Amino acid sequence: MTVHLEVAEGVGTIRLDRPPMNALDVATQDRLKELAEEATRREDVRAVILYGGEKVFAAGADIKEMQAMDHAAMVVRSRALQDSFTAVTRIPKPVVAAVTGYALGGGCELALCADFRIAADNAKLGQPEILLGLIPGAGGTQRLSRLIGPSRAKDLIFTGRMVKADEALTLGLVDRVVPAADVYTEAHAWAAKLAQGPALALRAAKESVDVGLETDIETGLAVERNWFAGLFATEDRESGMRSFVEEGPGKAKFR
Repeated sequence: MTVHLEVAEGVGTIRLDRPPMNALDVATQDRLKELAEEATRREDVRAVILYGGEKVFAAGADIKEMQAMDHAAMVVRSRALQDSFTAVTRIPKPVVAAVTGYALGGGCELALCADFRIAADNAKLGQPEILLGLIPGAGGTQRLSRLIGPSRAKDLIFTGRMVKADEALTLGLVDRVVPAADVYTEAHAWAAKLAQGPALALRAAKESVDVGLETDIETGLAVERNWFAGLFATEDRESGMRSFVEEGPGKAKFR
C-alpha cells in the first residue's frame, strides 16, 4: 500500500509511502480517500496527522501516469481526484499537515486540506501545474485562494514558482516553521493535545468555520447557532462547565 493509517493514543497518522517522492498516482489517490473515510469513522481516531516521511511530503501527481491520459480519461478521473482530497477536508476532526521537503502540486493541495500546517525549515511549496500547461486540479485554485487570498494565490498559480518555508509562513500558506527533525514531533504534539479535547465541540467548530467560508454570513451564523445550542445536550458541555466553576479554566477531562 502507498498510504497507511497508524493510530496511537487517539492520533491517526495518514502516512504517504511511495518513495522516492510520494508521487500521487491514481492508486495513491484512491487509497488516500479510503483512509480519510476510515479516520472519519473510527472513534479511536480523535485527531489526524498528514505526513510524507522525513524527506518529502509529496512532490505532486505522477506525471508519467497523467501523460498517458487523454481528455476523455481525465474528465472521468478529475472528479475522483478531487473527491479523494475532499474526503480529507471533510474529516470532522482536527487535521494537521507535517510538511517536510517538497509539497508541490498535489502535495501542496493535500497540505491545504489540513486545518493547520507545520513545515520544516527546508520545505518548499508551490503549485507548478502552469509549467505543464495545466492548472491545479485537486482543489488548489479554490483552497489556496481561500487560505491566502486571491492575489497571492494567483501569483503562485500563474508563475508556478516554489516558495521556501519562510515565505510560505509570511504568505500564510503554513502556520509554523520548525527544524526539519522536529516536524512530526511538533505535529504530533498539536494533534495529541486536541485529541484530549471535546470531540463533538471540535467537530462543531470545524464545520462552522468551514461551512461559513463556503456560504454567506447569515447561513454561517445559523450553522454556528445550531451547533452552539446543540452542544448543551452533551456530557462534555456539562463536565466542562462544572470543571470551570469548581476548578477554574483548562482543568476539564473530556470523554
